[in-house]
Amino acid sequence: MSEVIRRSTLREQLTGALREEVLAGRLVAGLEFTVREIAESYGVSTTPAREALLDLSAQGLLLVEQHRGFRVRSYTLTDFREMIEARSVVREGLPLADAGRPPPDYPPDAFTSIRRRAATSGQAARAGDLDILVGYDLRFWRELTALRSNPYIAEFLDRLRAQCWAFLVPQLRAVADGPCASTVPDLLWDGYLELADAVERHDDTEAGALVRGRFLVWELLGCAGWPVVSGQDQPEV
Repeated sequence: MSEVIRRSTLREQLTGALREEVLAGRLVAGLEFTVREIAESYGVSTTPAREALLDLSAQGLLLVEQHRGFRVRSYTLTDFREMIEARSVVREGLPLADAGRPPPDYPPDAFTSIRRRAATSGQAARAGDLDILVGYDLRFWRELTALRSNPYIAEFLDRLRAQCWAFLVPQLRAVADGPCASTVPDLLWDGYLELADAVERHDDTEAGALVRGRFLVWELLGCAGWPVVSGQDQPEV
C-alpha cells in the first residue's frame, strides 16, 4: 500500500510539473517526446511518467501519437473562441452555480488562501509576469469555484482554463518579445481581489459584473491580430 501511495504522489507531482511546463510555453505546441525521454529527464521510472502523460492527455493538453509517444497539443484561435464560449455559459461557476439556493456559509478562514492567490495574481497581471500569473490564476479560480460550484462544474472549468492559457501564453510571449511589450499588462485582467471580496460578501451582482469584465478581456484577446505561432490559425480582421 505504501508503494502505491508513493507512486500516486509521484504521478501527481510529475503531472503538475509537466502541466506547468506546457502552460508556461516551455513545452511548445507540436513538440513530440516519448515516455522514456520524460522519465529520463525527470529521473523517474517509466510507470509514473506514462501515467502523468496520460493524465495530461485526458486534460486535453497532450495528444497520444500511436507508436511514437506524445505531442503537445496545438490549439487554434477557433478552439480558443469555443473555450471562451463554453466558459461563459457557466460564467465561471460563481453566481450561476447558486441559482435557487441560499448563499453558503463560508468557514472563517475560507478566503485566506484565496486572497493570497488573488493578490499575487493581480500583481503578476499588472507586471505582465506570465510565469507567475498562470499558476496563481489557475489556483485562484480553482479554490474560488470550489466554494460555490458543484465539483463537476469546477473540474470542467479548471480544464478549460488550462487549455485557454495553453493557447494564450505563446501569443502573449510573442507580443512581450516584440516592440509592443509594454502593452502586455494592459491585456490582462487583474480584478482578483475585488472578485474575492464580492463573493465573500455574497454580492452576486458585483461578482457577475467582474466575471463579465474578465470574459470581455478574453474575448478581446481572442479577436486580437495575433502573430502566427505554432501554425495556429489567424483571426479574421
